[in-house]
Amino acid sequence: MAETATIDVAIIGAGIIGLSTAFKLQEAGRTAALIDRRGIAEETSRGNAGAFAFSDVIPMATSGVLGKLPKWLSDPLGPLTIRPEYLPQITPWLMRFWRAGWPDRVAASLKAQSAMMRIARAEAEALIATAGLEHLIRRDGVLELYESEAELGNTARDDAAKAAEGIEFRHVRGAELAELQPGLSPKITAATFIPKWQTVQDPYDYAVAIGRAAMDRGASFRQAEIVQIRPQDDGVILELGDGSALRARQVVVAAGAWSHRLTRPIGDDIPLETERGYNTTLPGYSFDLRRQLVFGGHGFVVTPLASGIRIGGAVELGGLSLPPNFKRADAMLQKAARYMPGLVTTGGTQWMGFRPSLPDSLPAIGFSRRSRNIVYAFGHGHLGLTQSAGTGKLVANLLTGAAQPIDITPFSPQRF
Repeated sequence: MAETATIDVAIIGAGIIGLSTAFKLQEAGRTAALIDRRGIAEETSRGNAGAFAFSDVIPMATSGVLGKLPKWLSDPLGPLTIRPEYLPQITPWLMRFWRAGWPDRVAASLKAQSAMMRIARAEAEALIATAGLEHLIRRDGVLELYESEAELGNTARDDAAKAAEGIEFRHVRGAELAELQPGLSPKITAATFIPKWQTVQDPYDYAVAIGRAAMDRGASFRQAEIVQIRPQDDGVILELGDGSALRARQVVVAAGAWSHRLTRPIGDDIPLETERGYNTTLPGYSFDLRRQLVFGGHGFVVTPLASGIRIGGAVELGGLSLPPNFKRADAMLQKAARYMPGLVTTGGTQWMGFRPSLPDSLPAIGFSRRSRNIVYAFGHGHLGLTQSAGTGKLVANLLTGAAQPIDITPFSPQRF
């Protein structure tokens, strides 16, 4: 099997995590080679909701969410669904998810997530400034919307977590709510406004810009499919789908929802699942949207982008192989129209992406069980864009031996 010259650091996956890692490695004096079967940001990073959700420190598995599961699962178009044919395969993951919702686990996950968000925010700001990407960032805040005072009151724990992290927010109603976002239905009676919330002009454009900045600093890209990782004493062999091979000193597995297919054969059977997310991107004239809107009770968000208005979210636990069910995108669009009277719902483009999710809502960041020349960086769920720069920094520190700014033990790939 023919091999090329040895790569310094091969990054498997050119999504937002891999791209940000390449940038941070180049900053640290290493040379990164991105390898992806599709292209730069051609999978989940292409069509997400575009938010830097640094205030989202509450894990998905909480007593509140677990209590809603029976109702949600009974609605095939609700905020969370599992197709019946996939239930046997996902049952072990659901058991871990249920355990992650116990109070002790929630507290531990919240502490770890809060630390991660602090480094993620700092590293994102540094990356944006260094790479000259400020023109791709919107800093107009977010509105989390509620249909009653009781629903707003249920956010008390989230509010306490935000306050503990120094996150600025306030509850708004009436005229102030109407000024922040005109044209909402009277059904929306209150909201939480987070003024320093940020979104990107377009997640694909932002990811591509990071890739360009990394390559300007010496990184490279190759379109190829990695089918197997073989650790060696002095490095790693990567076997490609065309029968050829690459040799690397070190490897980062950042292949998102596909990562476990590479880690399992080398001894790390990580319980990675796929949250299939759907959205519809409407033309920009469809609504006078001032900032991102979060309809938490219904599991979707509405985001203003340079390419239009994106309505999407919800969770379908369905793996990588089942065909898409775009009725879920249709359902979110219909719900948005109920709460945003006047929304023009025609002329949109539908999309589905695969969010890589672990039961405790924390990513896997750390060394492989087999080799310290292999680092994992995947499983960020809804928070890939948010935590991308922070993850890149942590991975760069692992590969260079630099001190970590936070305790990364909670993110160990072997914690399961």
